[in-house]
Amino acid sequence: MQEIKKNEAGTDRAFYEKHKHHRGVKVDMINGSLLGPIIKFALPVALGAILQQLFNAVDVAVVGRFASSEALAAVGSNTAVISLFVNLFVGISIGTSVMVARYVGMEEKRRIPAVVHTSMLFAVIAGILLTGIIIALSGSILRLMGSPDDVIDLAILYLRIYALGVPFIMVYNFGAAILRSVGDSRRPLYCLVLSGVLNACLNLFFVIVLGMSVSGVALATVISNVLNAALTVGFLIRESDPIKLEIRKLAIDRRELVRILRIGVPAGLQSAVFSISNITIQSSVNSFGAAAIAGTAVAINFDSFAYFLITGFVQAAVSFIGQNYGAGRPDRCKKIFVICLLAALLSSFTLDMIFISSKGFFIGLFTKDAAVIPYAAERVRQVTTFQCLVSTYEIASACLRGLGYSLTPAILIVFGTCILRIVWVAAVISTHHEYGLLVSIYPITWVVTGTMVLVAYFILSRKAYARLKKQKA
Repeated sequence: MQEIKKNEAGTDRAFYEKHKHHRGVKVDMINGSLLGPIIKFALPVALGAILQQLFNAVDVAVVGRFASSEALAAVGSNTAVISLFVNLFVGISIGTSVMVARYVGMEEKRRIPAVVHTSMLFAVIAGILLTGIIIALSGSILRLMGSPDDVIDLAILYLRIYALGVPFIMVYNFGAAILRSVGDSRRPLYCLVLSGVLNACLNLFFVIVLGMSVSGVALATVISNVLNAALTVGFLIRESDPIKLEIRKLAIDRRELVRILRIGVPAGLQSAVFSISNITIQSSVNSFGAAAIAGTAVAINFDSFAYFLITGFVQAAVSFIGQNYGAGRPDRCKKIFVICLLAALLSSFTLDMIFISSKGFFIGLFTKDAAVIPYAAERVRQVTTFQCLVSTYEIASACLRGLGYSLTPAILIVFGTCILRIVWVAAVISTHHEYGLLVSIYPITWVVTGTMVLVAYFILSRKAYARLKKQKA
């Protein structure tokens, strides 16, 4: 076995020495200062997610400005449905990220290839199964959600075409999780930039030039996801050990799969149940008509931009905590939590304020329909204003997953952001049918959930660090 080189603190530098040819894109997580490397890691993740949302916003803007409000509503009504299916398995990719990061910190490089090949094969299989499920159930789900008659056919068409790209979405997310877990957050960004530009160009071509409306937007998304996955796989194939992807070695290692699922499934189920609550709210939005659906679809874009700033630091927390905990560095783990939480709060709050102060301008980029604008403005006022509060439970839960605690934050977040919202719709909105009252549940649940998960973090992290101290002794 290759001799492991260590610095004075006893942490592993061999991995980074071995990958000198990617020194410009990889971040050393277990040596040196934290603030700079965390920002260097998080910003490409956040920028990639924001660019992806920006390109998704192009979908909404193109159909809203060049097709019809019905087409805009059809695309918007699918947001929660797509999230329900896709986020379940994308959440599982967190398990991959944690396991690779932990093995790097533990200096167990020989176990990483099994995680890589298991994860990528699982992504392909899960993606194919998910495509079949979405196509088969699309009509039933959208009807169950109460999609209006003037929207339902277009919504089904969009969802079925979109489903064809799901396997490629899975491959990208698991591949990106592997790259980020070893400190490379730039190349997943490059993939998103290229595929996003392609998506935007194809949107304009299919909708404006060919007049394809909803089908054109969906087809453009599928093609861009194919490119995204291909680029990610190409990066992994050209990597060196231990994260090098070799197609002939694709196989399921049961032991590693169990470890991945133990961390990833709670995160995936959390996202799926969270999406169920969004579907419940979307169903309630649908009851207000096509204008409310379209207005909500517009406003969600602003929430998403701020949220994805937060996710950059969420990904940083998972990977940095995973490596440093594996390396036996609880002091650094504590600092990582504070840095990521403050950075997520400040950055998302700043962006939220920009949207709120100029909401008329930003909403006007998506629609000029006088019936749609009031709904978009109301949601921005009540939801976007407090979006930064999401940082409290997202960062705390990410740190807990990096420490190996995935089930507890999942249960708390499901209760706080899902069950409470469903109860609100059933108990309040059913008797007081007001759009403003409906969206007011978001900030309420963010406060409740943030409080619960932060308390859990302080309790469980102490246990984890005490266990680590005992192992050292």
